[in-house]
Amino acid sequence: MKAAHDSLQSVVDEVFDAIDQANDTFVPQLTPHEIGTIASVSTGIAKVSGLPSVGFEELLAFPGEVFGIAFNLDPDEIGVVLLGDYWQLQAGDSVERTGRVMDVAVGDGLLGRVIDPLGRPLDGLGPLSTSQRLPIERPATAIMDRAPVTVPLQTGLKVIDALIPIGRGQRELILGDRQTGKSAIAIDTILNQRGQDVLCVYCAIGQRASAIAKTLATFREQGALEYTLVVLTEGNDAPGLTYIAPYAATSIAEHFMEQGRDVLIVYDDLTHHARAYRELSLLLRRPPGREAFPGDIFYIHSRLLERATHLREGLGGGSLTALPIIETEAQNLSAYIPTNLISITDGQIYLSPSLFELGVLPAVDVGQSVSRVGGKAQRAAYRAVAGDLKLAYAQFEELETFARFGARVDEDTKTRIAHGRRIRACLKQPEFAPVSMPAQIAILLALTDGLFDAVPLERMPEAEGALQEAATMIPDEVIERLVSADALSEADHRTLVDIGRQALSAFQPRPDRNPQPSVSVLGGRRDQRHHQAEPLPESAASSEQP
Repeated sequence: MKAAHDSLQSVVDEVFDAIDQANDTFVPQLTPHEIGTIASVSTGIAKVSGLPSVGFEELLAFPGEVFGIAFNLDPDEIGVVLLGDYWQLQAGDSVERTGRVMDVAVGDGLLGRVIDPLGRPLDGLGPLSTSQRLPIERPATAIMDRAPVTVPLQTGLKVIDALIPIGRGQRELILGDRQTGKSAIAIDTILNQRGQDVLCVYCAIGQRASAIAKTLATFREQGALEYTLVVLTEGNDAPGLTYIAPYAATSIAEHFMEQGRDVLIVYDDLTHHARAYRELSLLLRRPPGREAFPGDIFYIHSRLLERATHLREGLGGGSLTALPIIETEAQNLSAYIPTNLISITDGQIYLSPSLFELGVLPAVDVGQSVSRVGGKAQRAAYRAVAGDLKLAYAQFEELETFARFGARVDEDTKTRIAHGRRIRACLKQPEFAPVSMPAQIAILLALTDGLFDAVPLERMPEAEGALQEAATMIPDEVIERLVSADALSEADHRTLVDIGRQALSAFQPRPDRNPQPSVSVLGGRRDQRHHQAEPLPESAASSEQP
């Protein structure tokens, strides 16, 4: 008992000796703490004085848990972009430095959640279960750390996967006038990533609350939130939040990419982002340039999209594919922001309002759309069945335009026009109905081999549906070769043709019946005449198929 008491006494003595020694050696140090004041507040910005050591893009803390980013560092005052509800701020309020730049929470706990650019949950599912944070502004991956784009990103849309393919790590711009289906293409692409081992980040920038609610409902109904994160700002949010939204979403996506995973990010849309930045710049008295946008608007978008890449194997081999969306006005592709983004990205998908009005959905203008990278990543089976499809479709559009003038055309031209109409009918696709890769290849092969040419035009959707259903019977070993083989073998070609011919046999016209009247899809009207030109609604004429 006495030994235990002596041992406890010695431990206590040692602890007190250590405390005394620490007190003797402690030297208090003063840390400067800068506190400034608000000079003025206006829409989305504040002018602050009294912070001489603040750094560019440093995060500042305002009363009421409002934050701001130091943008203009003038000798007398600082121009600050406010991030949040700034209505309660007044001149004379104190402002504190945080000593850090703006960052955002990252990690697997964000999947399936809806957050704002500050990392605050908006879905009512409780706090985020993440412990790591990354700055929203990060340097792009070095050139030597990048790898070629070699793996396709299947969108589930036949017109894109066949004619304008996208690779994992590519930046493909989606542009067109308002209400032409730009967001629908991006949403369909996200829905098609189910089971493809691709994580998705959907960044809604300055969208209407009703549009965001509709998109979230679609994700929930289709089960896409299991692998998707949504970062959003609404139209009535502060312009500062709209400005940082795509950068925050990109940092979250980069975290997954650096783990060796494939990620798809959608910016919907950068038109609102550019307008928010223009608003902030003009309020901060930065000199306006073309269309009142500041000169560095190109830089803010280029440094954002340059972060999308495919990492080399030594860094995990992950990829970040970017689908920025931009809105044109009256089909003006030469406006400032569209030309900027066309030059930054690796290709563009242009949606035509005239095709949209004709009911050709998705309304992709194949002639003005291009993919500068994805062709290298396209499956060999696609190249075999879709190699001549784009040329045939372009020739059909030329001939169709020529035939509108009522010219008499020969039988060969009529056959080309009839074939082109079936190509256009096959490239149509309803919303939220992605088509699997084997079914796409079966449809495209049936097109190139002329199996659809005998199908009446009004029965094309029905015939295509039957072929899609028959494509589920393709043997597994054939599907594996379609994915991995360097070329489409003759045996696989015959197998797919036999499946297509059998599926379409029920749609062939019977010999004992009169030929089906030809149908023109121009203007959405049927043409009931067999071999003559007939005036169309737009006071033009169209020749008929044989």
